[in-house]
Amino acid sequence: MRLAIDIGNTLVKAAVYEENTFIERFQFTADAYEKGFEKILLKYPDCLDWVLASVGQISSDQFKKYSSSVRVHLVDHAAKFPFINHYHTPQTLGIDRMILASGAVLKYPKQARLIIDVGTCITYDFVDAQDVYHGGAISPGIQMRYKALHQFTAKLPLLEKLQPDDFIGKSTAGSIHSGVVLGVVHEIEGFIDQYEQTNENIIIILTGGDADFLAKRLKNTIFAHSNFLLDSLNQMFQYQTQND
Repeated sequence: MRLAIDIGNTLVKAAVYEENTFIERFQFTADAYEKGFEKILLKYPDCLDWVLASVGQISSDQFKKYSSSVRVHLVDHAAKFPFINHYHTPQTLGIDRMILASGAVLKYPKQARLIIDVGTCITYDFVDAQDVYHGGAISPGIQMRYKALHQFTAKLPLLEKLQPDDFIGKSTAGSIHSGVVLGVVHEIEGFIDQYEQTNENIIIILTGGDADFLAKRLKNTIFAHSNFLLDSLNQMFQYQTQND
């Protein structure tokens, strides 16, 4: 058994796998990660391989304390990836975006892929059918947009995300929900349309914490998979093991 660990900007997410079979998912805040992993170790003592990537505040060095009981495998920029990287500044490319691109290449071979990760930020990553990674886009995520409207104005309230009833907001709250949620929907659909114009039969993968929330609003044919990064980490472990 193995444990895939995604250390994000806001949360730590982890999932237990038996080869390619998903067993259980865990999620906890960064300040509670030690208790979280103690719980996982107690429940799954045979989960001896931990494969992890971090874009958050918890460094990989903090996992050395577990090396006496498990094998920790860090996926960083020095790892072997299943695509050719044409990003102009490869060292600034987030490791989470590289892992998502890798998972798309391994799961959907010989097809153009667009991976859309709707989390703290919304990232778009494009890999063509020849497994060349080209780049994409980064924009503010849903919660960031709500917070920005509140923090950078004098009177707009801070709201929790909510599906708007109508595209016409008939109150301040309704206008905010329409602007944030439908603004994100139109942004995503606009990007998808652009990629589909130049890439026939492109695979669209929607993932991240807000994937399920947004999927029902999107008109385009997509694969909504909120655990795609964890699945991709599991696939990356197998890919690296086979290609060492």
